[in-house]
Amino acid sequence: MIEVDGVTKAYGSGKTRFLALDNVTVTIRKNEFFTLLGPSGCGKTTLLRVIAGFVDPTSGTVTMDGADLLKLPPYARPVNTVFQSYALFPHLTVRQNIAFGLEMLGKPRAEITQTVDEMMALVQMTKMADRQTGQISGGQQQRVALARALAPKPKVLLLDEPLSALDFKLRKDMQIELKRLQTETGITFIFVTHDQEEALTMSDRIAVMSAGAIRQIGSPRDIYDHPAERFVADFIGDTNFLPAEILSEADGVVQVRLGSGAEIAARPVEGAGRGAVTLAVRPEHATLGPEAGALLPGTLRNIVYFGTDTHYHVALDGGDSFVVRAQNQPDRASAVAEGDRVGITFPPGVGQVLRD
Repeated sequence: MIEVDGVTKAYGSGKTRFLALDNVTVTIRKNEFFTLLGPSGCGKTTLLRVIAGFVDPTSGTVTMDGADLLKLPPYARPVNTVFQSYALFPHLTVRQNIAFGLEMLGKPRAEITQTVDEMMALVQMTKMADRQTGQISGGQQQRVALARALAPKPKVLLLDEPLSALDFKLRKDMQIELKRLQTETGITFIFVTHDQEEALTMSDRIAVMSAGAIRQIGSPRDIYDHPAERFVADFIGDTNFLPAEILSEADGVVQVRLGSGAEIAARPVEGAGRGAVTLAVRPEHATLGPEAGALLPGTLRNIVYFGTDTHYHVALDGGDSFVVRAQNQPDRASAVAEGDRVGITFPPGVGQVLRD
């Protein structure tokens, strides 16, 4: 659907030159939910605005279905944008807000009425049709903004952190709703967020960005289970990082030695090389137990209860720290206490060797 090739966006010149986008290349497929994920200032919104036509790139090309998108002004591009602020007209009703864009396009009245009815049903706002948008909740306003953007039937819908203003529970509900809307409409969604949970929940593929560049692209499971570098592993979910040394590599498996002296098999990553590396281990893949025979002995410093699970913070004997996440069971208290000597184990193959 969209090909972004070598797009750079620079601001300033000389010593003050800043690259908001640094030679970004990405292919976004038809009918997929594609997410640009990264911290503030990483370039994700700038890339979205380049596609929308609100920002002109310094260099590079953007095509849609093979046609040069950069030659078209924003209003002529077959894309629509849902902004963080929604930008609804508070004095107009839900129906009038959804109809506004179609009216500006000069669509026949009968077509507008039919399309608005379809959009209200799609976002489950039919009963609110005659209410002004200033009289409905934030979640309902978000649905109206989506319906208004979907009404002209764009080829691509751009969403710039549209859930950030919602409370936690409503945000989680809307994550499911957004994915449902994308599936039912078949429109390509390009979603911008700094929230890793949103990205993992909704996306078909994720592009993790940092410092104006894409660091890794893949499915949510690929990004989470097989991070290509330390930044990605650290940004997506909680991760423990351990110094290790590669001893051997064969048949897609590397043997590493940990700081404790224990040896274990791990997953390799391209370009990691030999010798000293970093091993990433997710907290839920490790188990807390007795010190004797463990891969990593240490002292339990903190126990943090989260309701669904408990995090055990361990100070390893070598000076590093490690967090173990264990799912809670009803009426079962922790068998260990802060200050206890403990040991950490994890199965062969769950650790990911990383390049820094």
